[in-house]
Formats: sequence, structure tokens, C-alpha cells
Amino acid sequence: MGGVFSKIIAGEIPCYKIDEDENCFAFLDINPNALGHTLCMPKKEVDKIFDLSEEDYNHLMQFSRKIALAIRQAIPCKRVGISVIGLEVPHTHVHLIPLQTMEDITFQKKVSLTLEEFETTAQKIRDCL
Repeated sequence: MGGVFSKIIAGEIPCYKIDEDENCFAFLDINPNALGHTLCMPKKEVDKIFDLSEEDYNHLMQFSRKIALAIRQAIPCKRVGISVIGLEVPHTHVHLIPLQTMEDITFQKKVSLTLEEFETTAQKIRDCL
């Protein structure tokens, strides 16, 4: 477990944790496209999403859905978008992004949040789980 996401999951690097279960972990993106932008990932470090076993892939999608429903309830938005790109960090991860416009999912526009805003946002989402 040497990658940055594995270190976050292990508690070696701090994060704004949303939820975790035996196999998956969710936390706020620290360079978000929008308020509430959350990353969901398997705890097992696998680079490419389609290299996950079918069971792990399905579990990640079920876990991501649960988190997306909580985001939708906690953060005013038109919908929660989902994106899997995988070029930035070699550890499978799903981006869940509250959307107002199509530009919110392009990774061209970022929002700046204070530490308090991160903490408040994470708590709002956790409260909706």
C-alpha cells in the first residue's frame, strides 16, 4: 500500500472522510469541481476500474450510489454526476460531483473551500447516510 489514496485510507494522510465499509472508502476531493465533490474507491489498490473483479466493481458501484444519494440530499444541485477517469492517481476511484451545469464535470473549473467549509460539507453528507 504505497499510493496516496492507500495512505489516506490507512489514515497516514488526513482527509475529510464521508464513509467506509469493509471494501470501500469515500472522502471529499481536496481540489473539488463543486461543493461536495467526493471520491469513492475500493480499499484494494487496483489501477484500472475494469481490472477490478466483477464482485469488487459491483460493490464499488453500490457504495458510490449510496454516497451519491447522500450528496444529493445534502448539497443543493440539479443532479450528481459520476466520472471515472483514472489518469491522475493509479488507484481506481469514482468522482461524484454535484452538478448545476455541464461545466461542473469538466475538471476545468475548481472551487476553493476553507477548512471549515470542507468539515461542514463532509458532516452534511455523513448526516444523510
